[in-house]
Amino acid sequence: MNVLLVEDEVAIGELVYDFLDTLGYCVKVCKDVSSARLWLIDQRPDIILLDWMLPGTSGLDFARELHRHGSWSDIPFIMLTARNEEYSRLAGFQAGADDYITKPFSLKELAARIKAVLRRLQTMGDEEGVLRAGDLELNRTSHEVLVKNRPVTIGATEFRLLAYFMLHPGHAYSRQQIIDRVWGGDADIQDRTVDVHIRRLRKILEPYGIENWIATVHGVGYRFENRNSRRGS
Repeated sequence: MNVLLVEDEVAIGELVYDFLDTLGYCVKVCKDVSSARLWLIDQRPDIILLDWMLPGTSGLDFARELHRHGSWSDIPFIMLTARNEEYSRLAGFQAGADDYITKPFSLKELAARIKAVLRRLQTMGDEEGVLRAGDLELNRTSHEVLVKNRPVTIGATEFRLLAYFMLHPGHAYSRQQIIDRVWGGDADIQDRTVDVHIRRLRKILEPYGIENWIATVHGVGYRFENRNSRRGS
Protein backbone atom coordinates (compact mmCIF):
# COMPACT_ATOMS: atom_id res chain seq x y z
CA MET A 1 0.00 0.00 0.00
CA ASN A 2 1.27 3.45 -0.92
CA VAL A 3 0.92 6.29 1.57
CA LEU A 4 1.50 9.99 0.88
CA LEU A 5 2.39 11.85 4.08
CA VAL A 6 2.21 15.65 3.80
CA GLU A 7 3.90 16.88 6.99
CA ASP A 8 6.37 19.73 7.52
CA GLU A 9 7.54 18.71 11.00
CA VAL A 10 10.64 16.62 10.34
CA ALA A 11 10.49 14.68 13.62
CA ILE A 12 6.87 13.63 13.09
CA GLY A 13 7.52 12.81 9.45
CA GLU A 14 10.42 10.54 10.35
CA LEU A 15 8.50 8.78 13.13
CA VAL A 16 5.50 8.09 10.92
CA TYR A 17 7.69 7.06 7.99
CA ASP A 18 9.75 4.60 10.05
CA PHE A 19 6.73 3.08 11.79
CA LEU A 20 4.65 2.60 8.64
CA ASP A 21 7.70 1.29 6.80
CA THR A 22 8.05 -1.49 9.38
CA LEU A 23 4.42 -2.42 8.68
CA GLY A 24 5.14 -2.80 4.98
CA TYR A 25 3.73 0.48 3.69
CA CYS A 26 5.54 2.39 0.96
CA VAL A 27 5.61 5.97 2.27
CA LYS A 28 6.36 9.19 0.40
CA VAL A 29 6.92 12.27 2.58
CA CYS A 30 6.26 15.77 1.22
CA LYS A 31 6.87 18.82 3.41
CA ASP A 32 4.44 21.17 1.67
CA VAL A 33 1.48 21.21 -0.68
CA SER A 34 3.52 22.27 -3.72
CA SER A 35 5.72 19.18 -3.59
CA ALA A 36 2.67 16.99 -2.91
CA ARG A 37 0.96 18.35 -6.02
CA LEU A 38 4.01 17.60 -8.15
CA TRP A 39 4.25 14.07 -6.79
CA LEU A 40 0.56 13.41 -7.43
CA ILE A 41 0.92 14.28 -11.10
CA ASP A 42 2.64 10.95 -11.80
CA GLN A 43 1.82 8.91 -8.69
CA ARG A 44 -1.35 7.75 -6.98
CA PRO A 45 -1.32 6.79 -3.30
CA ASP A 46 -3.83 4.48 -1.67
CA ILE A 47 -4.27 7.03 1.12
CA ILE A 48 -3.01 10.50 2.10
CA LEU A 49 -2.04 11.61 5.61
CA LEU A 50 -2.43 15.37 5.57
CA ASP A 51 -1.21 17.80 8.22
CA TRP A 52 -3.46 20.82 8.76
CA MET A 53 -0.76 23.41 9.47
CA LEU A 54 1.61 23.54 6.50
CA PRO A 55 3.80 26.35 5.11
CA GLY A 56 2.15 28.20 2.25
CA THR A 57 -1.09 26.44 1.36
CA SER A 58 -2.69 24.90 4.43
CA GLY A 59 -3.62 21.26 4.65
CA LEU A 60 -7.28 22.24 4.90
CA ASP A 61 -7.12 24.22 1.66
CA PHE A 62 -5.32 21.32 -0.02
CA ALA A 63 -8.04 18.98 1.23
CA ARG A 64 -10.64 21.12 -0.53
CA GLU A 65 -8.47 21.10 -3.65
CA LEU A 66 -8.25 17.31 -3.54
CA HIS A 67 -12.02 17.09 -3.29
CA ARG A 68 -12.52 19.35 -6.34
CA HIS A 69 -9.85 17.68 -8.49
CA GLY A 70 -11.36 15.06 -10.78
CA SER A 71 -8.37 12.72 -10.62
CA TRP A 72 -7.78 13.05 -6.88
CA SER A 73 -11.27 13.37 -5.41
CA ASP A 74 -11.62 9.64 -4.69
CA ILE A 75 -8.31 9.30 -2.84
CA PRO A 76 -9.10 8.88 0.88
CA PHE A 77 -7.23 11.03 3.36
CA ILE A 78 -6.82 11.45 7.10
CA MET A 79 -6.26 14.88 8.64
CA LEU A 80 -3.42 15.17 11.18
CA THR A 81 -3.72 18.20 13.43
CA ALA A 82 -3.28 19.65 16.89
CA ARG A 83 -6.73 21.26 16.57
CA ASN A 84 -9.28 19.34 18.62
CA GLU A 85 -12.16 21.82 18.75
CA GLU A 86 -15.46 20.57 17.35
CA TYR A 87 -15.59 23.29 14.69
CA SER A 88 -12.11 22.30 13.49
CA ARG A 89 -13.10 18.65 13.27
CA LEU A 90 -16.23 19.57 11.33
CA ALA A 91 -14.18 21.79 9.00
CA GLY A 92 -11.92 18.82 8.28
CA PHE A 93 -14.84 16.55 7.47
CA GLN A 94 -16.50 19.28 5.41
CA ALA A 95 -13.31 19.39 3.35
CA GLY A 96 -13.77 15.69 2.61
CA ALA A 97 -11.58 14.00 5.23
CA ASP A 98 -12.28 10.31 5.79
CA ASP A 99 -10.92 10.50 9.32
CA TYR A 100 -9.33 13.00 11.69
CA ILE A 101 -6.64 12.35 14.31
CA THR A 102 -5.24 14.90 16.76
CA LYS A 103 -1.62 15.39 17.77
CA PRO A 104 0.05 14.00 19.71
CA PHE A 105 -1.20 10.64 18.49
CA SER A 106 -0.25 7.03 18.99
CA LEU A 107 1.46 5.50 15.97
CA LYS A 108 -0.48 2.30 16.59
CA GLU A 109 -3.72 4.28 16.57
CA LEU A 110 -2.71 5.97 13.32
CA ALA A 111 -2.01 2.58 11.75
CA ALA A 112 -5.39 1.33 12.96
CA ARG A 113 -7.13 4.36 11.44
CA ILE A 114 -5.34 3.79 8.12
CA LYS A 115 -6.38 0.13 8.08
CA ALA A 116 -9.98 1.05 8.92
CA VAL A 117 -10.25 3.55 6.05
CA LEU A 118 -8.63 1.18 3.55
CA ARG A 119 -10.79 -1.70 4.78
CA ARG A 120 -13.95 0.29 4.15
CA LEU A 121 -12.83 1.06 0.62
CA GLN A 122 -11.88 -2.57 0.02
CA THR A 123 -15.27 -3.73 1.25
CA MET A 124 -16.94 -1.31 -1.12
CA GLY A 125 -14.77 -2.44 -4.02
CA ASP A 126 -15.51 -6.11 -3.35
CA GLU A 127 -19.19 -5.56 -4.04
CA GLU A 128 -19.20 -6.04 -7.80
CA GLY A 129 -21.69 -4.53 -10.19
CA VAL A 130 -23.52 -1.32 -10.82
CA LEU A 131 -26.32 0.35 -8.89
CA ARG A 132 -28.93 2.31 -10.82
CA ALA A 133 -31.77 4.58 -9.81
CA GLY A 134 -33.44 6.37 -12.68
CA ASP A 135 -30.72 8.36 -14.47
CA LEU A 136 -28.30 7.88 -11.56
CA GLU A 137 -25.67 5.16 -11.95
CA LEU A 138 -22.98 4.16 -9.45
CA ASN A 139 -20.21 1.73 -10.38
CA ARG A 140 -18.70 0.17 -7.27
CA THR A 141 -15.83 -1.41 -9.18
CA SER A 142 -14.54 1.70 -10.96
CA HIS A 143 -15.78 4.11 -8.24
CA GLU A 144 -17.60 6.22 -10.83
CA VAL A 145 -20.93 8.02 -10.59
CA LEU A 146 -22.91 9.06 -13.67
CA VAL A 147 -26.12 11.02 -14.14
CA LYS A 148 -27.56 10.75 -17.65
CA ASN A 149 -24.17 9.27 -18.66
CA ARG A 150 -22.36 12.40 -17.47
CA PRO A 151 -19.57 11.87 -14.90
CA VAL A 152 -20.13 13.35 -11.45
CA THR A 153 -17.23 14.57 -9.32
CA ILE A 154 -17.68 13.02 -5.89
CA GLY A 155 -15.42 12.49 -2.89
CA ALA A 156 -14.62 9.10 -1.40
CA THR A 157 -16.86 9.53 1.65
CA GLU A 158 -19.83 10.80 -0.34
CA PHE A 159 -19.34 7.90 -2.77
CA ARG A 160 -19.56 5.36 0.05
CA LEU A 161 -22.55 7.18 1.53
CA LEU A 162 -24.42 7.20 -1.78
CA ALA A 163 -23.58 3.55 -2.44
CA TYR A 164 -24.90 2.58 0.98
CA PHE A 165 -28.18 4.38 0.35
CA MET A 166 -28.55 2.91 -3.14
CA LEU A 167 -27.91 -0.59 -1.80
CA HIS A 168 -30.78 -0.11 0.66
CA PRO A 169 -33.43 2.05 -1.05
CA GLY A 170 -36.49 2.87 1.00
CA HIS A 171 -34.86 2.02 4.33
CA ALA A 172 -34.49 4.69 7.00
CA TYR A 173 -31.22 4.62 8.92
CA SER A 174 -30.14 6.43 12.05
CA ARG A 175 -26.94 8.46 12.06
CA GLN A 176 -25.24 5.82 14.19
CA GLN A 177 -26.19 3.08 11.73
CA ILE A 178 -24.75 5.18 8.91
CA ILE A 179 -21.55 5.78 10.89
CA ASP A 180 -21.16 2.06 11.58
CA ARG A 181 -21.53 1.12 7.90
CA VAL A 182 -19.94 4.02 6.04
CA TRP A 183 -17.12 4.93 8.44
CA GLY A 184 -16.90 1.78 10.55
CA GLY A 185 -17.82 1.34 14.19
CA ASP A 186 -14.26 2.06 15.35
CA ALA A 187 -14.19 5.51 13.72
CA ASP A 188 -14.31 8.57 15.98
CA ILE A 189 -17.22 10.15 14.12
CA GLN A 190 -20.00 12.30 15.59
CA ASP A 191 -23.62 12.56 14.44
CA ARG A 192 -23.05 16.08 13.13
CA THR A 193 -20.39 14.75 10.78
CA VAL A 194 -23.04 12.61 9.09
CA ASP A 195 -25.17 15.73 8.59
CA VAL A 196 -22.18 17.52 7.04
CA HIS A 197 -21.66 14.77 4.47
CA ILE A 198 -25.39 14.49 3.75
CA ARG A 199 -25.36 18.21 2.89
CA ARG A 200 -22.33 17.70 0.67
CA LEU A 201 -23.98 14.76 -1.10
CA ARG A 202 -27.17 16.73 -1.68
CA LYS A 203 -25.14 19.62 -3.07
CA ILE A 204 -23.40 17.21 -5.47
CA LEU A 205 -26.77 15.87 -6.66
CA GLU A 206 -28.51 19.27 -6.76
CA PRO A 207 -27.46 20.26 -10.33
CA TYR A 208 -29.23 17.12 -11.56
CA GLY A 209 -32.43 17.79 -9.63
CA ILE A 210 -32.18 14.65 -7.51
CA GLU A 211 -30.90 16.06 -4.22
CA ASN A 212 -34.30 15.32 -2.62
CA TRP A 213 -33.71 11.58 -3.14
CA ILE A 214 -31.74 11.79 0.12
CA ALA A 215 -34.66 12.39 2.45
CA THR A 216 -34.59 13.39 6.10
CA VAL A 217 -36.68 11.11 8.30
CA HIS A 218 -37.47 13.18 11.39
CA GLY A 219 -36.71 11.41 14.62
CA VAL A 220 -34.77 8.68 12.80
CA GLY A 221 -32.15 9.84 10.31
CA TYR A 222 -32.04 9.56 6.51
CA ARG A 223 -33.51 7.48 3.69
CA PHE A 224 -32.87 7.06 -0.05
CA GLU A 225 -36.36 7.50 -1.49
CA ASN A 226 -36.00 6.47 -5.13
CA ARG A 227 -37.40 2.94 -5.22
CA ASN A 228 -36.19 2.07 -8.73
CA SER A 229 -32.66 1.21 -7.51
CA ARG A 230 -31.57 -2.23 -8.61
CA ARG A 231 -28.43 -4.27 -8.92
CA GLY A 232 -26.86 -4.17 -12.34
CA SER A 233 -24.09 -6.05 -14.03
